Amino acid sequence: MLIFVTIVQLLVGLVLATMILFQSGKSRGLSGAIGGIADSYMAKSKAKSLDAKLARATKWVGALFVVLTLIINCMVAAGM
Repeated sequence: MLIFVTIVQLLVGLVLATMILFQSGKSRGLSGAIGGIADSYMAKSKAKSLDAKLARATKWVGALFVVLTLIINCMVAAGM
């Protein structure tokens, strides 16, 4: 059982790393800090964009990774 959960955690970790790499950068650099970011159509529809969906999914996959880590630690502590 421990080996199965460890393999699942490895796969979830690979998916998490891939999802993080596919996300675009959030910082706009020095020009965005000085000039400010104007509201545009893209900024208003960001909640529906692929980046927003990917960011939301990354949070869930990250939470699953943490839960699997806790399960593995409990299994090791119990001597399974």
